[in-house]
Amino acid sequence: MHLLKRVLVTGGAGFLGTHLCERLLADGCDVICVDNFFTGTKSNVTHLLSNPNFEIIRHDVTFPLYLEIDEIYNLACPASPIHYQHDPVQTTKTSVHGAINMLGLAKRTRAKIFQASTSEVYGDPEVHPQPESYVGSVNPIGPRSCYDEGKRCAETLFFDYYRQHKVNIKVARIFNTYGPKMHPNDGRVVSNFITQALLGNPITIYGDGSQTRSFCYVDDMIEGFLTLMDTPDEVTGPVNLGNPVEFTIRELAEKVIGLTGSKSELIYEPLPGDDPKQRKPDISLAKELGWEPTIQLEKGLVSTIEYFKTLDLESIFK
Repeated sequence: MHLLKRVLVTGGAGFLGTHLCERLLADGCDVICVDNFFTGTKSNVTHLLSNPNFEIIRHDVTFPLYLEIDEIYNLACPASPIHYQHDPVQTTKTSVHGAINMLGLAKRTRAKIFQASTSEVYGDPEVHPQPESYVGSVNPIGPRSCYDEGKRCAETLFFDYYRQHKVNIKVARIFNTYGPKMHPNDGRVVSNFITQALLGNPITIYGDGSQTRSFCYVDDMIEGFLTLMDTPDEVTGPVNLGNPVEFTIRELAEKVIGLTGSKSELIYEPLPGDDPKQRKPDISLAKELGWEPTIQLEKGLVSTIEYFKTLDLESIFK
């Protein structure tokens, strides 16, 4: 009988996956990181390779995987528009085929399985803030649909496997998350603003900057993952995980300029198609489970900026 809990993390070399692998190892788990390195990078997890309880497998979750495990965290999918729109067909396949393959693995091994869903399942919401009961306002044929509808279909599969095959599922709807190890060129607003500020380039705001977002620091988010995974079997989710404190995009830009001491100016571009005007989680359910974020935006931004300062941004963006 194995002594350590064996945990599979798909997308384990990505932004959230790396932080999750580190935390699981610190908690004494045997961790298998699976990644095809489309958006994840080996350098994110190289420092973990010396740990005897860590291993990494290059694998695409759209193909079946045969392992013996106790828990699965299914994080595999490009999660920023610049990445998931690069190959939208593959993005949908990763969400849908990946869910089928990981659920099949969970069914065979009787493992508990966590799905990293997204606030994008709400689309451009007509209800604010968004509770889990809100079914969303999503365009099924727009440029973001490969991700939005892929994740919605994955949720469908999770709940059908739960009802039909009694698979032990946990579904989290993740809202905007930021922190060290973000991809500097992922097109997300936090990484965009920090890289532009550090390089002294104009900071690009899409729309008039009045649209709002809620930003959750990565350490808080990982704590939310573990809290949900540790709930009783009858708690399936979906559960919103995010920070309910709302900021306008312009406020974020001004904070980044202040914290970096940058001389960058603000410039305005047209808003992309299907870009939501508001995004804020109702985390009442997460609070009932014992979780809520504690790290303020300014503190989290300082850590994130320090990480970005260690990167060769000139080379990345030349």
